[in-house]
Amino acid sequence: MITNIEIEDIVLQQLNSETEFLVDVSVSAANQIKVQLDGDQGITIERCVEVSKAIEQSFDREVQDFELEVSSAGLSESLRLPRQYKKNLGHSLDVIKVDGQKVRGLLVNVTDSNFTLEVESMVKAEGKKRKQKFVEEVSLPYTDVKSALVVISFR
Repeated sequence: MITNIEIEDIVLQQLNSETEFLVDVSVSAANQIKVQLDGDQGITIERCVEVSKAIEQSFDREVQDFELEVSSAGLSESLRLPRQYKKNLGHSLDVIKVDGQKVRGLLVNVTDSNFTLEVESMVKAEGKKRKQKFVEEVSLPYTDVKSALVVISFR
């Protein structure tokens, strides 16, 4: 059986570590291999094909049959790595915390252990008839996040 470590080693040899990175590798019991890549400026289909070919050439299909899928981290995929958060600084995120709470905000800071969103809300101020915009920074540890999606808005 092909292992995650074998696939990771092959993939990491193919990537330019300064601009490209591995997001995820999974290998099922039936040798279904899924590799997800990303880059600081995105990752092209051509790069996915190159990595796929490198994996294919590393194994003999006569000895081990496998199914292979190499893809880029899509916009519909949750962010998983701090490096993905860093590349999305300045974008809005829809976050669902592990406790089910939803938070939407502008990504303003990223560290290795957490990220910070600038969250806007409308609050009725004391003695005022209208609600006023209130902005607060919310720091979230990655361990508290179930999913974080980049918000795409067309203006």
